[in-house]
Amino acid sequence: MDIGESDKEENHVLPEFGHFLLILAAVIAFVFPWTILYGVLRKPPAFTGLWRPAVLTVFSGLTLSLFSLAYAFLTNDFSVTYVSENSNSYLETFYKIAAVWSSHEGSMLLWIWLISCWTTLFALLTKESEEVKAPAVASALLIIGLLSLFLVFTSNPFARQLPMVPAEGKDLNPILQDIGMIFHPPLLFLGYAGISLSFAFSIGCLLRWQLTPTSLNSLTKISSIAWGFLTAGNVLGSWWAYNELGWGGWWFWDPVENSSFIPWLLASAQLHALLLARKRHKLCKSVLFIPIAAFTVSLIGTFIVRSGVIQSVHAFASDPNKGLFLIAITVLMALPTLILFARNAVFFKGDTSEINAYDAAVSMAVMILSAAAAVVLFGTVFPLIYQGFGLGSLSVGAPYFNSIFAPLTIAAALLISGFTLFRQRAAAVAAVIAVSAASSAAIVFFLHPKEEIMTAFAVFACAMLFLSLITEALIKHVGQNWFAFLAHLGIAVSMVGVIGDTQFQQEALVRMGPGYGRPLGDFIFVYDRTDKVDSKSFYADEGRIIVLDKDEKEITELRPQRQTFKSNGMQMTHASISHGLFCDLYVSMGNQLSAEEYLMRLNIKPMMIWLWLGGLLMIFGLFFARTFRREKDLS
Repeated sequence: MDIGESDKEENHVLPEFGHFLLILAAVIAFVFPWTILYGVLRKPPAFTGLWRPAVLTVFSGLTLSLFSLAYAFLTNDFSVTYVSENSNSYLETFYKIAAVWSSHEGSMLLWIWLISCWTTLFALLTKESEEVKAPAVASALLIIGLLSLFLVFTSNPFARQLPMVPAEGKDLNPILQDIGMIFHPPLLFLGYAGISLSFAFSIGCLLRWQLTPTSLNSLTKISSIAWGFLTAGNVLGSWWAYNELGWGGWWFWDPVENSSFIPWLLASAQLHALLLARKRHKLCKSVLFIPIAAFTVSLIGTFIVRSGVIQSVHAFASDPNKGLFLIAITVLMALPTLILFARNAVFFKGDTSEINAYDAAVSMAVMILSAAAAVVLFGTVFPLIYQGFGLGSLSVGAPYFNSIFAPLTIAAALLISGFTLFRQRAAAVAAVIAVSAASSAAIVFFLHPKEEIMTAFAVFACAMLFLSLITEALIKHVGQNWFAFLAHLGIAVSMVGVIGDTQFQQEALVRMGPGYGRPLGDFIFVYDRTDKVDSKSFYADEGRIIVLDKDEKEITELRPQRQTFKSNGMQMTHASISHGLFCDLYVSMGNQLSAEEYLMRLNIKPMMIWLWLGGLLMIFGLFFARTFRREKDLS
């Protein structure tokens, strides 16, 4: 036997090792929590202390299992069905790594592993007592156990196709061959994992009938970091859709998009509720209930993505049996927890003193964010319920979501600005209101948006929010909550991008070929020529589009592509975008209409980049606040 054959045999053995470790981690994670919880309730210390070896063993097993799967991708081990279905030997190395979580089985393993990471860090690094850690870790292990058993019995990522090993794998879906695939799913799963730990922490508090200041601080850290990852994941996802899919949009209200957006809304509500719980000892029940709701919604989202009940670019699986298993897990996790909350929440009595303006404003923020989450959840699941009762098919699209979500966003902006101005002098308040009203009137009168009334309210609310925050920052230097300031400022900046794109976008679908020109707005798009491109993964027709200004001076050059992937012949549109602070120029290349002509989508998208600048401001606000707080604690 030569060395090459020996290496191949070792590669074929490694997936079995990963499979064994996955099963071992699943069994330990499912069995040990019951022993630990018995120790928590009955006080035998020998049982309670089992959370330490259990969490470390589960984390180690899942880590090695995930690395075994990644190694199978990197070494082109096509004896593993999951590898042969989602990769081939020609795929770039970084896409092979991304392919690990590109489909159902690997993404579930990644999520479970990240929950174990969060749980291990919580167990080892926090200052919580044994009484707090034991029930929280046990609950998190039970989540890991149930999801791991789901993976083992219905979605084994290490399933083999021996001895008939294909010589070559298929390919990673061309839509997923983008840098967004490397970062977008892990960021979202990091957020979901944080929500899972918040859920487990809430169970621990309910079992102990206690919510101490130390526990509130720990829950705030977990919730804020999870919120940061969810924010980053959603921002990057919308950026990816805008740049990659070629349809010119950034949010489609797709059920799977909504499944990541609803937990973000609830995580935002949780952060506001925690403000009152920590400072005023109010909304104590809410800070325990919201993680339960957020985790339940995450499981519902998992069902939507992985059951095959919807068709989506995001959907992973189409096996109804997986859906039934996920429904069972959701019921097993959510129903007992809700019963526990209903039974024990009465013991968490907050401060019953008179409500002041701060209490009212924060409580209203929690209600608005929760209502927004409920609205999106209803629009997402109602078609599934309607179809499930045999009433036919029903589609709930963007008009429903926009008609409700836009007013809620305006109301939230006005609430924030109103509370911020409540503490300012009358002259400052009058100036902010006057400038905001003038800005709204000027934009509607001179720029003629598509929806004048809605735009007037939106611009007024956006200007109020921006100016009130800036006014407060200029006046108040000591005790400024920089996280809240930058996060709310990010909302104002993102609103600018949304208003610019939805109300002032200009678009044209035109037939173009070499020598064609098309005026649009203040620009002229000229099709210069078509080039042939040949890369490792695809070949493409690439259009060279020259963009001129009114005086016919060249501004920029765009190169959209119509790609055909070599592995499966699938065709993709790759848009070309010139990003600017005040305007994006967007061109995508559609079907070929003749020997030299293509269907081209031309877009002028004002203020588009502001949407993602606002998201970056929110993330930076969290990073700045955590860093500043840590330095303050160290000093």
